[in-house]
Formats: sequence, structure tokens, C-alpha cells
Amino acid sequence: MGVAGKAKVEGARRPQAGPAARDVVDWIRDRIRVGRFVPGQRLVEADITRETGAARSRVREALQRLETEGLVAIEEFRGASVKQFSFDEVRQIYRARMALEGLAAGEFAAHGTAEQKARLAGIQQELDQWEASGDHDRFAGLNTAWHQLIIEGSGNDYIRQFLARLSVPVYRLLFTTFYSVARIRNANADHRKITAAIVEGRVEEAERAMRDHVNQGLQALSELNSNLYR
Repeated sequence: MGVAGKAKVEGARRPQAGPAARDVVDWIRDRIRVGRFVPGQRLVEADITRETGAARSRVREALQRLETEGLVAIEEFRGASVKQFSFDEVRQIYRARMALEGLAAGEFAAHGTAEQKARLAGIQQELDQWEASGDHDRFAGLNTAWHQLIIEGSGNDYIRQFLARLSVPVYRLLFTTFYSVARIRNANADHRKITAAIVEGRVEEAERAMRDHVNQGLQALSELNSNLYR
């Protein structure tokens, strides 16, 4: 067999590259975010390789990246697992969110486009409609869209990147708090205040009200008995 023929056969035998490490990172992160992978659960490389089709080396690289993000713990002889957070760590996350989301709200009020502000007002109308509906999951989903639009409207990509990482560990807890009618009512009262401040361009009020809103979320979480805390 000639060199060209041999190379062709070897190329045919070479396995497909499969998903990149960043794709595996996104796959694992999303499952942590929605509760498919729970705190303390082991993340077995062979299982992830089988489910994603990624090479074992890329799965290992993805887990190492997630360790640097604080979402995964890797221990010698035990391997990787979803990190468990203490309440003090959750408190620190919320303190960081207060600063960043407050800044995002102020930046949105100052520099957001008319189209973005109209979209925010539209989401607020939906939140008002669903507040008393009893559909907690729908309200929580709209709440996520409301926060994401404010972050987008800030026009600051660094805020977006940092908050994307901060929201993953507490995402499921955010949904849990909305199973209280009183919590929904109080949260949406904050939403209305913040939305009005942003739409009307009241920068300082928008930032202050958002900081207070995130802090109220922390207070709601402190009352929960969650397995995210240790």
C-alpha cells in the first residue's frame, strides 16, 4: 500500500474530535444551574464522555475549568463533584450580585435604548399579570428574563460575564423562593419600582432599588432550609 493510501486508512480510523471543552463546560454548567446535577453529586468522567461524546481529555479539562469557576470540587482519589455551598458563601455571592446588578440597573437607566426600555416595561406588565396567578414557575421564568434584560441593557459585557458565573450556584434557590405568595408580591413590588426608575432614567434610584431588591432575595434565602447549605 502506498503512503497516500496508508494515510487515508489511518485518517479514517482516527476518532472524531467531538465537542470542545468549552461545550462540555456549558453542558455541565447548565445541568448544575437547573438542578440536574445537585450539590455533592459526583461527576464521573466516563459518564460525561458517554453522554456528550467528548474525548475524555476534554471532559477532564472542562471539569478543571469549572473548578476555577467555583462550581466543581476536585479531590484526590475521589474525583470531581458539584460543589456544595455554605450559607456564608451564598451570602458573598449575593453581596457581589448587589453591587453588579445595582450598577447594571443604573447603567441601563442612563444609557439603555428606548426599545430596550419598552421591552422591560412589557416584561413588567407580564409579571404584574402573573403575580396573582399562582403559576410560580412562570413568574420565576419572567423574573429571570427581567434580570437578564437589565444586565443586557447595561451595555457592560464584563457585568454580564461576572453575573453569569455568580447566578449558577443559586439559580435553583431563586426559583424556590417564588413558591411563597408573599415573596412574589414583595419581589414584584420591587420590580415595579426598579422598572419605573430605569424607564424614566432615574439612575441613582434604579441602582439603589436594585441593590435593595437583591438584598431582599438574600433575606428570603436565609429563611430556607436548603441542601445547598452545609
